[in-house]
Amino acid sequence: MRQHRIEILLILCAAALPLSCEKALDPMRNGDYTEDNQKDYPTVIRGFVDKAYSLLPTSYANNEFLYLECATDNAVATASTNAFRRYALGTLQTSDDPFSTWWSRDYDGIAYVNMFLRDRLGINTQYLLDHEQDSLFRRNYHGDAYALRAWFGYDLLRKFGGASPDGKLLGYPLVGLDFDKSSASLSDYPRASFDDCVKAILADCDSAMVYLPYANRSWLAENTTVQGSARWARFDQVSVTALKALVNLLWASDAFNPAGDVKRWEDAAKYAAAVMQFKLDEDGRHGFAPNNAFFWTDPNSPEIVWCSRYSGKSSALEEIVYPSGFLGHGAVGPTQELAEAFPMANGYPISDARSGFDPARPFDGRDPRFYATLFHHGAEVLRSGRVGNVMYTFDVSENGADMPGLPGSTLTGWYLKKFVSLDWNGFDLSQQTAPHAVFFIGWRDMCLCFAEAANRAFGPTDSSLGFSAKGAIAYLRSRTTSDGVSGLGRNTDPWLDECAADKDKFEELVRNERRIETCFEGQRLCDLVRWGIPVEQRNVPVHGIAVASDGTVSTPVVYKLNHVSAYNMIPYHETVRSSALEQNAGWNNWK
Repeated sequence: MRQHRIEILLILCAAALPLSCEKALDPMRNGDYTEDNQKDYPTVIRGFVDKAYSLLPTSYANNEFLYLECATDNAVATASTNAFRRYALGTLQTSDDPFSTWWSRDYDGIAYVNMFLRDRLGINTQYLLDHEQDSLFRRNYHGDAYALRAWFGYDLLRKFGGASPDGKLLGYPLVGLDFDKSSASLSDYPRASFDDCVKAILADCDSAMVYLPYANRSWLAENTTVQGSARWARFDQVSVTALKALVNLLWASDAFNPAGDVKRWEDAAKYAAAVMQFKLDEDGRHGFAPNNAFFWTDPNSPEIVWCSRYSGKSSALEEIVYPSGFLGHGAVGPTQELAEAFPMANGYPISDARSGFDPARPFDGRDPRFYATLFHHGAEVLRSGRVGNVMYTFDVSENGADMPGLPGSTLTGWYLKKFVSLDWNGFDLSQQTAPHAVFFIGWRDMCLCFAEAANRAFGPTDSSLGFSAKGAIAYLRSRTTSDGVSGLGRNTDPWLDECAADKDKFEELVRNERRIETCFEGQRLCDLVRWGIPVEQRNVPVHGIAVASDGTVSTPVVYKLNHVSAYNMIPYHETVRSSALEQNAGWNNWK
């Protein structure tokens, strides 16, 4: 029975792979793939790694990004049946757990790479006729397998890590190389400690570093046939270093660092600084500059450290976020809370009297990132961002086409511009779309990681690692937006200067910068968990915006959040299968 399951799995993997030059090495046998003759089928063996890569998301238009934001104070799902809206309100049912998809996906990925790594099968298989290319190819794939297992582990840890009811910090079940999901159930494995999960992920990162090329850049490749740009969207040593920074940042965070171990912050800062230095030095000679504009529809952006494959030209995202007046669904609405997180054009938060914020004119004089991220009342959709080429104007006023609550409108009166292709217009006879990809790690992520970690470890202005935490945030605030507008503080940023004089105040600034920079990328909920924000502070009313017929602006409550736990839940069906799989605190009814 075990052999039969493996035969089916391998055949499916092979069917999903394109034919290539190494197909000539495949023996023409009767198709009976077994554990004993797997090495005779190199295309299938590399397929384990290729399949694991294919499990990664390729668009922000799904539950893991756009809709996950609706579990937080950043967004509201229009449909009352949406799982993340029900999560936000504390009414999610065990039968509708959206997190279980990612639990299964991540373990599927781990199972595939384990089949590649088991008995060193992958690295001991010949794939290409050319000896030099084959040697590099083997090492690349072997490194990919370790890096992917580290990434899937990190994803499990950040989504499901938490404390048991008795206070133990737990991660996810660590499985051995024999785990392939066809012969083993996760019910056979208890959750490992959070620390042990971190150590396992970092060990996989270290193993990956041994085999992967330094960077997937053609000008650094030993052989551009199998390295360089041929490996774009795959791991390299630079992206694995970035992953180590993120893992250490998670481990250092208050929820998972009860002893306040400063070395974890130091390590997160050290790895992030190394990636930032690479971007400035190496990529800086080939098109990258911190102040350059960044475009979400450019899957080859110089800002990228590691990204997904691009998903092709689709309008799915645009249709989700645009209102019905522009042939969208208005399915996800940014909140007033998110809008208010953006400072004014002088850098001061709107709550500061020096900002000049006028509540009666809330759309005027804001941080350029505000206009590049959100569509507000009166905002225009300009084709390709060109002034004067207006395709649509938002009207959320009383009786306006996009008024909150109308069919196809958001409940908040705000609309998302981030990620959107400004070439798309549903009324065009020939619709122009753009490629979409998920930028898992980029320059911005390393700046945010470094700023948070370095501030904790060394303070806001220490430059012992080549950068200061303050400087990392300055890079982001001064960056040109996707609208082509220069960012904050190109010459002066007094609010940043003021915050950098106080470690705690600077951390508040970093958290807010993280909120606005990463909104709708599925990170807000994970950040709230790792920062240890108690549910009492998370359960606040979320507001929208309303514009009366006379232009008066108000901010009505949409609903109040009701998170039931400071942690996310282990999938219910997994806890039912295994009494040894401890549930996170606060989810007693999910076991």
